[in-house]
Amino acid sequence: MSGLAILTPFAFPSVRGNAVTVDRIVRGLRARGLSVRTWDLSVSDEEGVAAEVEDWGPALIHGFHAYRAGPLALRLARRLEVPLVVTLTGTDANHDLVDPGRAETVRRVLEGASTVVAFHESILERVLEVVPDARPRITVVPQAARLDGGERFELSTRWALPSDRVLFLMPAGIRMVKVPRRPLRPLDGLVATLPHLRLLYAGPVIDPAEGEALRRALAGRPWARHVGAVPHVQMASLVSQADVVLNCSISEGGMANSVLEAMALGRSVLAADIPGNRALVEDGVTGLLFGDDPSLAEAAARLARDPALRARLGRQARAVVEQRYPPSREIDGYAALYRRHAGVLTA
Repeated sequence: MSGLAILTPFAFPSVRGNAVTVDRIVRGLRARGLSVRTWDLSVSDEEGVAAEVEDWGPALIHGFHAYRAGPLALRLARRLEVPLVVTLTGTDANHDLVDPGRAETVRRVLEGASTVVAFHESILERVLEVVPDARPRITVVPQAARLDGGERFELSTRWALPSDRVLFLMPAGIRMVKVPRRPLRPLDGLVATLPHLRLLYAGPVIDPAEGEALRRALAGRPWARHVGAVPHVQMASLVSQADVVLNCSISEGGMANSVLEAMALGRSVLAADIPGNRALVEDGVTGLLFGDDPSLAEAAARLARDPALRARLGRQARAVVEQRYPPSREIDGYAALYRRHAGVLTA
């Protein structure tokens, strides 16, 4: 046994956060010569995945998402008598771990893992409040930004924009935790004085009810539009065409891919003042944070009216990402964990 089996709720070509993270890590590990196979639980049944993993015989199993991938990963690790690494998502730490119907499952997975990975110290501390016994086995491996492909997103063919537009972009799956409708009312008043402002949503509809609610909300707002899912190879192009990247989430798993990628591309960020966003965004230095709707409207107005402010925040954000969150650091972190538990995993 020498390989690494990764189980994930979603994998490439999905554009959901878990899929983007897993794809980035897998490519980095393979570039280091590690033998890695990924199983996407959204397209294969558990029985089939279990049979394939057992037949391959990995030296270590890594489950991304404690609630969705963790139970099967734990059963397989025990059956094959190999170590289990579990990476926590924001849903795991902020919701499932305290949900009466899911908490027991998440706790069982965390207790059975050889190592639990969090993206940031804030998530680590949140988990330890609920599962203090996990302290010796929980570690932080920060995420990174990697935007490969360079395929152009033809924005002009999807939406005719004025030449002087200021484009706010909200790249996120449409679901309640992302609060996609939150910026609409605060921006209503701003559009009255800045008619060239536009808001673009880019992401798949994950929650049909929220998707329908957003569709209805956009019907009377010609300055806002949802273009659906955008392939990740086109995201660098789309983000680069935006002036401001928005994040309105209730919670994040320590750092949002959308925020990290926007910062890496030198875009100004306007984000909800939550622990996951504060992990990346220093208010007034690498972006702006908002706590309520009036502060969202005020910050949006500042960014819309001040291109020099947008440029300064974007430059400083890019410098921070390049210094603190290079892809090599993320891969170093995971490779070290694998070596500790299973030696060198070679191709």
